[in-house]
Amino acid sequence: MSESLAESVSLEQAKRLFEGSPHGALLGLELVELGESYLIARVPYRPELVGNPETGHMHGGVITTLIDQSCGAAVIRQAGPDARIVTLDLRVDHVRPAEPGHAVYARCECYRMAREVAFARAVAYDTDPDRPVATSMSAFMRLQEESARG
Repeated sequence: MSESLAESVSLEQAKRLFEGSPHGALLGLELVELGESYLIARVPYRPELVGNPETGHMHGGVITTLIDQSCGAAVIRQAGPDARIVTLDLRVDHVRPAEPGHAVYARCECYRMAREVAFARAVAYDTDPDRPVATSMSAFMRLQEESARG
């Protein structure tokens, strides 16, 4: 990644990527850290995001959305603020349920940028990054100007 390109997407611009998604905003997704080659986002724990009322565990679909949107933001961070992408493939391995009452974080990085496809990976966790809730590998299609129109 060229340093100037990575720096072209500031923390505030990256935060707007999350705010600009109605679904992400509804869930409360927020960017919390922007590193040189990664970003960390979170979804706060809220009762309406619980998948199993008996256990209080957050719904797996909420965690999947956190991962998908965060990995997409990592790709845009590397590709540049005007990049247009769509999720091509998303694999999420839910390793264990998130602890009730805790936010879930996703640490994401775009590890390969090809001409038409970008690849990202993520680890989602609640209280300990070394004890994942889920892991993920994904691919994003980079839309070219001609194909982005229709």
